[in-house]
Amino acid sequence: MKDKMIEDHHEFLELCLFTPSVYEKSGAAWPIRLGHNIAKPNYHIGPRTTPYYYLIFVLEGQGTFHQNKQIFQLRKNDIFCLFPQVIHEYYTRSDDPLCKVFLAFDGRQALSLLEKIGLTMHSPHAAGILTPEAIQLMWDFFKLVNSDNDTDLGRLILFHRIFDQLSAAVDGSARNDRRDVSWLQKGHEYMEIHYAEGITVERVSEYVGIDRTHFTKQYRKAYGITPIQFIQELKMKEARSLLEQTSYTLSEIAHSVGYPDIFSFSKAFKKRLGVAPTQYRDNKIKSEQ
Repeated sequence: MKDKMIEDHHEFLELCLFTPSVYEKSGAAWPIRLGHNIAKPNYHIGPRTTPYYYLIFVLEGQGTFHQNKQIFQLRKNDIFCLFPQVIHEYYTRSDDPLCKVFLAFDGRQALSLLEKIGLTMHSPHAAGILTPEAIQLMWDFFKLVNSDNDTDLGRLILFHRIFDQLSAAVDGSARNDRRDVSWLQKGHEYMEIHYAEGITVERVSEYVGIDRTHFTKQYRKAYGITPIQFIQELKMKEARSLLEQTSYTLSEIAHSVGYPDIFSFSKAFKKRLGVAPTQYRDNKIKSEQ
């Protein structure tokens, strides 16, 4: 596929950009861009950050990867991930230039998807797990997005097949690492399902069998917010939806999202959004007239 590559001062590159559909963005994770390159001897990226997750496959060559105050040596069949808003830097060995293929993606379950292939914020590199099948799926992805058959469903199918293939290839130690952090994802999923049932952080930490303080600390490190903030976020999102799309009373909405009464619901809603629930609903109705 080198015939589609564009040359610049430090690489040959083919890059495919696509805007995720509403359907894609309603899911757990979705692809944003796809690319592959052949590095020149002076190839050097960063230090810088990215707004998305970048999963990178090393097809050939050698290099060095810096992220989160860690240094990893890159070799053929390694995979590594750039995490959003985290300073990273990577470069090639001049006598053995890197050849890479990469996939950028985003979504509220992006971290969970990476955990399935043994990658985390603190372990963003895996040596030698890339398979011919995963590489072929990436080339199939290029064929799809460069064809008239490119659809959101087609992109999602290939996107998840790539992760499925890599997950099957993860070695035993990576699987053990993933089991060690599975309690964090277990707690996250528990909150997503039961947020409207009046759950507390204590109840979530008991469910996963982890001390509350440790659970809160590790959850914030992994997801960028505290468990209680995540529960509140879920409640307010559902409350806004019910205020906008239904004629339910405030009492019905309060109970639907896990508050015992109108007072506590209204207080939390106003603190979070700056307006009372009734005013929020009135403003929404006026904006649509």
